Parts: sequence; structure tokens; C-alpha cells
Amino acid sequence: MPSTPEEMRRTSLTFYKVAKFPGVIGATDCTHVRIQSPGTDRAENYRNRKGWFSIHVQTVVDAEARITNIVARWPRSTHDATIFNNSRLYRRLETGEFGNNLLVADGGYRKAEYIVTPHLNPQTGEEQLYNYSHISTRNVVERSYGILKRRWPVLSMGMRVRIHTAQSIIVACAVLHNIAMNERDYVPDDEIDGINDGMGSLHESVTDRDRLTREYFHGLLMAGR
Repeated sequence: MPSTPEEMRRTSLTFYKVAKFPGVIGATDCTHVRIQSPGTDRAENYRNRKGWFSIHVQTVVDAEARITNIVARWPRSTHDATIFNNSRLYRRLETGEFGNNLLVADGGYRKAEYIVTPHLNPQTGEEQLYNYSHISTRNVVERSYGILKRRWPVLSMGMRVRIHTAQSIIVACAVLHNIAMNERDYVPDDEIDGINDGMGSLHESVTDRDRLTREYFHGLLMAGR
């Protein structure tokens, strides 16, 4: 994650160029990584809704699809919000380490001052513009899963190793992914077939999201008329 005011400013500026969403330093979501059955009395905790076993992995990415934070230790049955609320990143955000900067997330994440989610039923022009900008800005995390799993097929085809080894492999693949992105070793868009398969339920966020809609996106809407 960006750690200095200058790094945060550069990161938020890069996100802003996507769809004019202000103050964003990361897009977050969760995805499945296929594993074999752990073979213990907790095995069913790892079975996902599609019937196979997986580790539920949470990542944060920057606007160029680099992974800036990863949590790869929870079984699939764990809710997105539970993974986030038990992460070190959550504690860093709670203590205000990143100032007024934001993460963009889907409805699987509950309201917080530092997380903004989409409007469930946008009614006004401001709400529709907010959702468009939010979705466009957050899309990079979904695209990153496609790149990651295309680059490292073991993450989608499955691993026949112990749980702790699978967790280490996931993190190693994320590190190698970042090295590849830094070296501009890109995966062509037409070859990306992995998509985000995180399962977030819809929860309203009524803090910064509504303020952004009412003030910032209202101004953008008026400026465009």
C-alpha cells in the first residue's frame, strides 16, 4: 500500500484518471483459488457454492492492476467482510494511516469512512454518475484476477498440496505478478479468461458514498450540462 503522502497522491491521481473518482488508493475484492479437499473435519468449510474446494483470497490493487495487499488464509465459507475485518489492513485504515483516502469495493463490504460501495438502486443523475465512476474505477481488481489466473493457471486449475503450502504459492504468484507488471510483461486482454468470482452480498454504505454523491458527483453532473 502507498505509505507516504506523495505515494498516496500519485496513486489517487492514477485512479482519478480512470473515471474521475477522487481520493482512491486501492480497489478491493475477493476471489476463489481452487485447491484439493483438505481432508479434515473442516474440509466442508472450504467447499464453495460451485461445489469445489477453494481458498478465499482478498486483494487490493492499484490502478495498474498491481497487487498492493493480499490476504490468502481463509476458507471459502468466510464472508468478504469477515476477511477484511480481521486483516492488518483493516487496523491500519481504522487508525487513520491513509488519511482521508478511500478503497472502492462492492456490496460485500460494509460501510466505513474509508470504503465506498455502489448505490443499490440509483435514482438520481448524481447517483447514476457515481455508480458509473465507481464501477469503472473498481473494475481493475476484477481484471487483475483474470490476469493473475491466466498468468498462473495453477490458481484456477487447482493445487494438490497442503493448505499452508497453497497459501504460500498464492502469495508467491502475487509477488511474481507484480514483478511481471513492473516489467511490462502484460497479458493481452483477449487472452484474459479469469474473472472475479468473489461472492459479496449487498450492504449499504451511507458515509462517504452519500457525501460524494451529493456534493462531488452533483458538481460533475452540473458541469456536464
